[in-house]
Amino acid sequence: MKRPSAFLVMPALLVALSTPGSAFGAGRPELKVYFQSNLTDTAYQKKTFEKVAAKWKAPAASQIPEVGKKTVVQAVIGRDGALTSAVISMKSGKKGWDDASLKAVKSASPFDPLPAGFKPPSVEVHFHVSVVP
Repeated sequence: MKRPSAFLVMPALLVALSTPGSAFGAGRPELKVYFQSNLTDTAYQKKTFEKVAAKWKAPAASQIPEVGKKTVVQAVIGRDGALTSAVISMKSGKKGWDDASLKAVKSASPFDPLPAGFKPPSVEVHFHVSVVP
């Protein structure tokens, strides 16, 4: 697949992931989703985001990275909604956090089929799971 030159973030698709706050000290977990720029269907983006956010589970407290660290999961979703690939392209420094982030994306699959007006055979999506103040 040709690598897209730009990604769009859905500003409304930022959420503090629901987990017990005490394990995060002064921080909290946050998910941001960046879609290949030519996929502009906000309803599709929102539903994809919500599926992953619902599947994310915090790892043990010892596996939570410092505030400012993040994991990036680079995924490709096929026309039929199948997850054709998902890899960690940026590590947080905590294996448990990275594993939990990848597991959330994989567990959310299959996604909805790509919107009818979106012509490419797949879309690249980046899921950023970070600890923010």
